[in-house]
Amino acid sequence: MNLREAADRVSKPVWIGLGFALLGGVAYLDYITGLELSFSLFYLIPISLLTWTVRERFGLVIAFLSAGIWLTVDVWSGNRYSSVLPYIWNTIVRLGFFMLPVFMIRLNRAMEHEKTLARTDFLTGALNARFFHEMAQMEINRSFRYKRHFTLAFIDVDNFKNINDTFGHTEGDTVLRTIATKIKSHLRKTDIVARVGGDEFVVLLPETDAQTAPIAISNMQRALLKEMAENGWAVTFSIGVLTLTAPRLSVDEMLGRADQLMYVVKNGGKNNIHHASYPEETIAIKLDL
Repeated sequence: MNLREAADRVSKPVWIGLGFALLGGVAYLDYITGLELSFSLFYLIPISLLTWTVRERFGLVIAFLSAGIWLTVDVWSGNRYSSVLPYIWNTIVRLGFFMLPVFMIRLNRAMEHEKTLARTDFLTGALNARFFHEMAQMEINRSFRYKRHFTLAFIDVDNFKNINDTFGHTEGDTVLRTIATKIKSHLRKTDIVARVGGDEFVVLLPETDAQTAPIAISNMQRALLKEMAENGWAVTFSIGVLTLTAPRLSVDEMLGRADQLMYVVKNGGKNNIHHASYPEETIAIKLDL
């Protein structure tokens, strides 16, 4: 679990209460220490906390509030200037200082969002083909070095064109999103799901050998078929499954082999699974669905 997931487990009112408590504590320490010690840096703690855990706009509100508190502490501490202008100027400068973490967190989130968009398929939320190639190459390298198994499944949605022709492309998009969501929910967090074509998906299963792969993919296919039936979508799934050990293949060659296995199913009546191992002999798996 990362920090973002851990923060999301705590409700926003709790974070808000904690943030205001910290802000009050800093303001109190700032007041009792008078003009001799500066606590400006510590105001950034509640501002950053509330910006990160709640939202950027709330962080801006806390930044304005902190600048106002600092001005109030300045006045109550007996700090006197020749005119009102220094109060205004110092408050503006402090406000700019307090707004820095808000803008930095906002910039960081924008960069993370752009990074996510560059890696994922905009429609389904699965990985896109380009980033899948990078992940698959890493798995090939790892398998070759440590002689570990992994499995690639190439999934084609049978009769998907009928959905678009009958119900329209909006319904077709819903079908694709549902498929991607169902695949991800049914597999492990370490497994990789990507959309590589209009109605084609690939699944990469690390640490999955020739005995485990057909079972895992068969269970996934059954879950998908059940989901399609419950929604009234007359589509099925032709799946080519390739289990590899220390392959001397490129990603494109690996995908090509899995694609060929998928077409064995297509040419044999669709809605089935065909499995092979590399570099071992081909194994055909026929399932009663």
